[in-house]
Amino acid sequence: MSILRNLDFLRAIKDLLPLLLGRALSIVVIATILGFALGLIIGFLLALARISKNKALNKVVVLFQELIRGTPLLVQLVYIYYVVPLLITCAGQLMGLEGFKCNLSPLTAGTIGLGINYGTYIAEVIRASIISIDAGQKEAALALGLTPGQAMMRIVVPQAMKNSIPVFGNYLVMMVKDTSLMSYITAAEFLTTAKAYTSQTFLTIESYTILAGVYLVICIPLGIFAKWIERKCNTGKR
Repeated sequence: MSILRNLDFLRAIKDLLPLLLGRALSIVVIATILGFALGLIIGFLLALARISKNKALNKVVVLFQELIRGTPLLVQLVYIYYVVPLLITCAGQLMGLEGFKCNLSPLTAGTIGLGINYGTYIAEVIRASIISIDAGQKEAALALGLTPGQAMMRIVVPQAMKNSIPVFGNYLVMMVKDTSLMSYITAAEFLTTAKAYTSQTFLTIESYTILAGVYLVICIPLGIFAKWIERKCNTGKR
């Protein structure tokens, strides 16, 4: 009971909330937007590679996807932040670039890691959507004189991307929550900021309760918006 009597939520709100809604929020927003954009680009390219007739390319992409999806996102973030710069540095020095050194900021490494990880999952969503499009539409486009590439990019892909929007919304919400893993590569996002404040004030219950509340305030409206988009997309199909 003594712990409950010593709770000081007012102090934690006054001190911690501005920190969370300041630089920490900007890092979460930047990592989410850029990471999601990168994920869309990677997912789209991987999806096109998966449906191509090039068997060698297909196998390479499948191997890459299994490699990424078979390892935790946290491990990937740590690897990109700590290991990849060392590998690039070694490669540069082997090429004769004396004094060359590669460094990645926590935000850059986190954005790349989120983009690559989510890109492998987005790829399967886009690929499934492309396959689900009626083949007759592509055949009609070819009959009208479009090349296979033009038929794919002008007829099939726009419909596939529209059908994938509801899933993209769910992935966006998940990515916001997964930015918390960037704390392990010292990115000053929500969790890192809360941990630093807790270590200084020992207001553990207050700090992490406020942190959970901030995530809820961000993710619940995003989830509602994603469901609204899904309903709109489903209505448009009728």
